[in-house]
Amino acid sequence: MTPEPAPSRSGPRRLAGLTWPQAARLAPYSVLAVPLGATEQHGPHLPFTVDTEVADALCERLAVARESVVVAPALPYGSSGEHAGFPGTLSIGQRALELLLVELVRSADDFAGVVLVCGHGGNAAPLHRAVARLRVEGRRALAWCPSGPPDDSHAGRTETSALLALRPEAVRTDLAEPGNTTGLAELLPALRTGGLAAVTPNGVLGDPTGATAQEGHRLLDAWTATLLAAYDDWSATS
Repeated sequence: MTPEPAPSRSGPRRLAGLTWPQAARLAPYSVLAVPLGATEQHGPHLPFTVDTEVADALCERLAVARESVVVAPALPYGSSGEHAGFPGTLSIGQRALELLLVELVRSADDFAGVVLVCGHGGNAAPLHRAVARLRVEGRRALAWCPSGPPDDSHAGRTETSALLALRPEAVRTDLAEPGNTTGLAELLPALRTGGLAAVTPNGVLGDPTGATAQEGHRLLDAWTATLLAAYDDWSATS
């Protein structure tokens, strides 16, 4: 078989655009970036796909800045049980997500490493357990999640601004309204027992009013810089 050439660098490399011979040539010298998201409610004004879209955009930015990165198709389901009171939310739970991530990274052994970029806070615990297990097995894996204000943790100004920057046509600004603006740490006991529906009737933790695309671009730039720093540190030491 004649090897296929690697794709040109007119944009970030995506696994979805490669054939297996191309992947075979790239994988030993490349890191696979996997966007981890969720399919869950984001208030009355945002779509279910916010976390997945943010994670995918950050992986793309990473691949633009670091030529050794290949972006995998996004995982659009995660641990979202706390949103179960809102129709349309789909969740696979913590145990299933942890096992899925372990098996997914194991299957990517042809690559030089895997970076799991997570856009959903509810995935954090199973994600870090999975990475710890993978590292014990000798695999190169990094988990990274963007940060945000504790009083604006879900469907508030932060996420609304980010999506206005990424896909403004999906944001119903006319329906944006404040939710519960209490800090997340204070809400956790009630969240663990009753889910989001127990603390916010509209599904929002924060205040999305006043969100702008300009703020969203600044957020994405700041997250990208932090992701790049984490990637570079990991690449240099792992």
